[in-house]
Amino acid sequence: MKYAYRNGIILTGEEDMEPLQGLRLLTDGDRIVAIEPDSGDVPGYETVDLQGKYLMPGLVNLHVHIPGSGKPSKATSDTKTVVKLLSSTALTRRIIQAMVENNAKAALMSGVTTMRAMAGVLDIDGKVRDRGEKGEIASPRIISANMAVSVPGGHMAGSLAYEAHSAEEAAACARRILDGGADVLKLMITGGVMDARVKGEPGELKMPPEYVKAACDVAHERGLKVAAHVESPEGVRVALENGVDTIEHGAKPDAEILRLFKERGAALVATISPALPYALFDRSLIGATEAQQFNGRIVFDGIVECAKACLEAGIPVGLGTDSGCPYITHYDMWREVNYFRKYCGVDARFALYTATLRNAAIAGVGDDTGSLRVGKCADMLVLRSNPLESLGTLRNPAMVIRAGKIYKNPKVKKVEKIEQELDKYL
Repeated sequence: MKYAYRNGIILTGEEDMEPLQGLRLLTDGDRIVAIEPDSGDVPGYETVDLQGKYLMPGLVNLHVHIPGSGKPSKATSDTKTVVKLLSSTALTRRIIQAMVENNAKAALMSGVTTMRAMAGVLDIDGKVRDRGEKGEIASPRIISANMAVSVPGGHMAGSLAYEAHSAEEAAACARRILDGGADVLKLMITGGVMDARVKGEPGELKMPPEYVKAACDVAHERGLKVAAHVESPEGVRVALENGVDTIEHGAKPDAEILRLFKERGAALVATISPALPYALFDRSLIGATEAQQFNGRIVFDGIVECAKACLEAGIPVGLGTDSGCPYITHYDMWREVNYFRKYCGVDARFALYTATLRNAAIAGVGDDTGSLRVGKCADMLVLRSNPLESLGTLRNPAMVIRAGKIYKNPKVKKVEKIEQELDKYL
């Protein structure tokens, strides 16, 4: 279909964006073919009258786990056992795929038109990616890691990650994942908040440096990037020294870490959303121990401090929600954008730029999406009011356009308990 978007206000997604009026945007199939002065209807194009609404690029979420729902639970489950059970038969794998497809659709309906899937069950994320690209399901563009590489006792080992017992096995795991069609390689270099055994040790280094290098070498030989779960300064140093391209989460940096970021040309993917409940909620809401909340605060502060320091040093910072963690749904990327503004001290314009074009560039798709430019993919949102004045308008988009296909009045089924608790921290 050919569409002419008229009578709207355009925000391009670029760092210096300003509201543009008096223009129309034309799409042909999945491409933007013109942004030009609006002189009326265009022959051969169906008019979409925006009635004064705002047209901007779709959001890009750099860190999600699509199988997880984000629904809160006080009970701690054995993820390894659950995943092993659910992936054991063809029927249960189809059930997981249906869940992933539903969660991907929820993300799309909330305004996310591109996502990086940072570890899922087997190769199911990749299968959903392929169905979305074929137009068989409603889904964002998915950049999929499929499974990750971990070590015995490491983060998500045996559930969303294969276990490597040596550098050679780490390389073999990387080849297995990439041979299975992954777009990016994910490593689990440190533990996480829930892995820590005592106060003060979140992000304990789990993966030896030689494992990290062996896996990175495999990915880089194929021209692919490596992302790594890291939640301690030691982990960040090991990751950067051995080839990792994006630090997921982060930790308080020193001058050496900032130097390594620049030397490697690496980026930080800040994920404030998953750390916030553990750091700021009443412990009774999430069933966390005192030690887990203490460690959660360390991680929360580390992510924010790392983001601030990287921004000040001119190091690229992107955003991801870590969707699937407790209280972190697939429809709340707008909250991460708001947290970035609130806790990292950026303005709404820079937050929007980060969640669109900057994120797309970090993901390696900035030439195709992330901004409204002729020749780019028609991945767009229509908003009822100006997001430069209030990022809250991202919460309920009036329209989502993915690769030129229009979804009018998109709806997402939301969990009221999550909404009530998280709204306290806007």
